[in-house]
Amino acid sequence: MIKSQDIKKGTCIRLDGKLYFCIDFLHVKPGKGNTIMRTTLKDVVTGRVLEKRFNIGEALEDVRVERRPYQYSYAEGDEFHFLNQETWDDVVIAKDLITGVAFMKEGDVVEVVSDASTETILYAEMPVKTQLKIVYTEPGLKGDTATNTLKPAKLETGAEIRVPLFINEGEVVEVDTRDGSYVNRVKQA
Repeated sequence: MIKSQDIKKGTCIRLDGKLYFCIDFLHVKPGKGNTIMRTTLKDVVTGRVLEKRFNIGEALEDVRVERRPYQYSYAEGDEFHFLNQETWDDVVIAKDLITGVAFMKEGDVVEVVSDASTETILYAEMPVKTQLKIVYTEPGLKGDTATNTLKPAKLETGAEIRVPLFINEGEVVEVDTRDGSYVNRVKQA
């Protein structure tokens, strides 16, 4: 159990039988009345965001979570197989529990968050940025750098993103795995 004033970003609590991560908090001392904690909580399973207020000193059930690196091996339908980097055990994670799954390629290392008491996997997330090769896009023309016009491009994972006109097939680009946006072109040595 933790007290409401101990909630910080990343704290996991159990509320009404569901698990929530704190994504934002604010300690509020109104001119009149008791001090409160205003929190923004994210449901681990559904991703739904919830605003919740707690009185200072209110007892909450905290959940101890562990974050471990797992290496992506292969996919079987909607199930993805990962290797635990410490024990080399094969772990299966459902597609809907993985953020950035469209940009994941064989050998990528993801961070898997699990409930330490029950060993239940809560979710897995890709690093914020990843480098992927363009396997198909329309050819760029010389001088196509003046405007912010974007064109579709297919990545090696099968995902499609929008890239600037000067990007060509075979180039490696950096992609933001949270929203699938182009970040920049990667210079190859």
